[in-house]
Amino acid sequence: MNTYVALLYSIVLGEGRRVVMADLKAMAEGVGLKNVRTLVATGNLVFEARTTKVSALERRLEKAFEETFGRHVDIVVRGAEDWLKLAAGNPFPAESAETADQVAVRVMRQPVADEALSGLQVRAAVDERVRLVGGDIWFVFSRERPSSRLLAAANHKRMGIGTSRNWNTVRRLAEMVEGRQ
Repeated sequence: MNTYVALLYSIVLGEGRRVVMADLKAMAEGVGLKNVRTLVATGNLVFEARTTKVSALERRLEKAFEETFGRHVDIVVRGAEDWLKLAAGNPFPAESAETADQVAVRVMRQPVADEALSGLQVRAAVDERVRLVGGDIWFVFSRERPSSRLLAAANHKRMGIGTSRNWNTVRRLAEMVEGRQ
């Protein structure tokens, strides 16, 4: 058995309805995943499964989600080792220690090409930063501006399937993977 992290793109079902984490956990267990745990109410799963391709797990979870909740949601899965590498590769450690909720990563299903970074950098405010690490997009968002042009620029249409998590969530998922939480 291997440990995996699954990130759901959006768990809003419409009209203000969200997926309850207990229901999400039950769905994952229903498709044979073991030791399923959730983190915060934004669609984060840590689980164990027999060695398989990540893409097969993504399809299995997406199909189960649609059957259970009535709508498609993109799900990005990473193996434990890849998740720990992602967390260790945070290019903004000082900012993460200072304002962890302002640092985020867009975890991509397929790596983003280096050329895409320039399109994001031109949209960053003076006090915002963006870096590409291992095909995932890291951000430091402005505390002064409640909305950033970076989020819109890093959407599915422009960058491909991915989902964003702030540093607090990335760190806590890494702790869960390591068995410390």
